[in-house]
Amino acid sequence: MSEKHLSSRFEADLDLLSSKLLEMGGLVEAQTAHALAVLNEFDSALVDDVLEGERRLNAMEIAIDEEVCQIIARRQPAARDLRFLMATSKCITNLERAGDEARKLVKRMRRIHRDGVARALNIAEIRVSGEMALNILRRALDAYARMDAVAAAQIVRDDEAIDNELRAFVRKLVTYMTDDPRTISIGLDYLFIAKAIERIGDHGKNIAEFVVYAVKGADVRHAHRKQLVSNASGV
Repeated sequence: MSEKHLSSRFEADLDLLSSKLLEMGGLVEAQTAHALAVLNEFDSALVDDVLEGERRLNAMEIAIDEEVCQIIARRQPAARDLRFLMATSKCITNLERAGDEARKLVKRMRRIHRDGVARALNIAEIRVSGEMALNILRRALDAYARMDAVAAAQIVRDDEAIDNELRAFVRKLVTYMTDDPRTISIGLDYLFIAKAIERIGDHGKNIAEFVVYAVKGADVRHAHRKQLVSNASGV
């Protein structure tokens, strides 16, 4: 078999793997969007969709990870190809965990709805941070699809905005619970939901970091902003 043919087959394997990850990412996007819809208005059908989708995500994670192992064993890749495969494996783990957080969110909302304990709490910051987290996830998947390290670096920087919104909500929540102890139970539920949203954003950020690694070969986890920009741009 010619070297060119072997190379073509390898490229086809990598393209297929990328397509499978993006399919999984699309499902996580849908799960997150459904979870945020439940946050705005409880819908048992959407809750069921998220719970069912999470089981599909688990199966997809296992299948794609196995494919990564098979490609490494068959092709023995080096340099950028190996980084791409390792980054893909890390990305699917983060996608599965983001799906877990969407599941936790809808289960907590189901509990709030079932117990009938909802009170007039202003959760605007949770809603805003939820949309931010979903946007980061979408952009991270787009950066992965295009292997765009510069776009990925911007995503990592933007993740801080979610943390700022959630910190503002926690401060407000403490005031609610201090002024009216009856809000403590639901306040803790929404605190749990806020944490789930923060983690979805974190997983999107992690995916972006692995895109930088795949393209530039630089591990930018925990990197300072200037170092991140330098590594992503190659300057």
